[in-house]
Amino acid sequence: MLRSLRTGLLAAAATVVAFSSAVAEELNFYNWTEYTSPELIEMFEKETGIKVNLDTYDSNETLLAKLQSGATGYDVAVPSQNFVEIMIKEGLIQKFGAAGMSNYGNLNDQFQKPTWDPEGEYTVPFHWGSASMGYRKDLYGKEVESWGEFFEPGPELAGKIQVFRTPDEVLNLASLYLGVELCTEDPAEAKKVLDLFEGQKPSVLLYSSENMTDRLATGETIMANTWNGDSMKGRVDANENIAYAYPKEGIIGWFDSLVIPVGANNVEAAKKFINFHMRPEVIALSSNYSRYSNAVVGSDAYMDEDMKTAPEMVPPAGVPIFASPVCSPAAQKLVDRIWTKLFQ
Repeated sequence: MLRSLRTGLLAAAATVVAFSSAVAEELNFYNWTEYTSPELIEMFEKETGIKVNLDTYDSNETLLAKLQSGATGYDVAVPSQNFVEIMIKEGLIQKFGAAGMSNYGNLNDQFQKPTWDPEGEYTVPFHWGSASMGYRKDLYGKEVESWGEFFEPGPELAGKIQVFRTPDEVLNLASLYLGVELCTEDPAEAKKVLDLFEGQKPSVLLYSSENMTDRLATGETIMANTWNGDSMKGRVDANENIAYAYPKEGIIGWFDSLVIPVGANNVEAAKKFINFHMRPEVIALSSNYSRYSNAVVGSDAYMDEDMKTAPEMVPPAGVPIFASPVCSPAAQKLVDRIWTKLFQ
């Protein structure tokens, strides 16, 4: 009888172990396309036993709409600074005591408790960079000097331009060219921006925030809105003639952060994942993959040498860099109106 009981208990224990293995802990990560290092994910999974499931998006607007739709089950997401403020205001992301994490002290002092999260409650820095355009210097035949070459193109660029699909950055770039205040509330100024886009439209091959450097590499396009890291990847991996433009009117700077959405399935795993990113050797894996800068002190020692001197990483002196602001409700209505009319 005792032997039978012991055998039964051992069998039950084996079943529990097998069941536990079958339901391994998971984390759902929602990140930009081509922005997640496979090597970093593999390292995290190996260290923690937590499986990472990755979904991707192409714009802050897509991320915002997804979170606004209700509980998504995503544990970590990566919005830019102006959208962090919107998400906090709308109650879409949660406090997780970022500044109290064990690796938070690894961050450069200037990036701790940024203006969009002054108490360090909601965010941890991920990467930063800029938005401008890439172009084929061999096919275009000269260096880009002004946004006028993109927004008011000559006949040689007909059907050879790719524009971001969402307005956040490209509308600000058009405003810089026209001398219009970013997030203007003046309908007359907004009309100038709309007229500029409508004049450009016949030369646009497509409006898309994906595969920009792929099309530049093949020559399908000659100019395309893109980000500095994406442009560097295209130059290094696909075509050495891809150049990143620094128009005299300026470019748009951005700063992405790791956040935990409200309704996350696994908050504790999310905290581990975010804290993991603040280790120098870890975030360097991400920088080397995405080709963007990071905020962790000591990561330089683990980063590829070409990141330190690449033209995409080091803007020329005198080129202004503007951060995208959070638009007021009145300004956002004008943004929505411009973008809706452009695609009618």
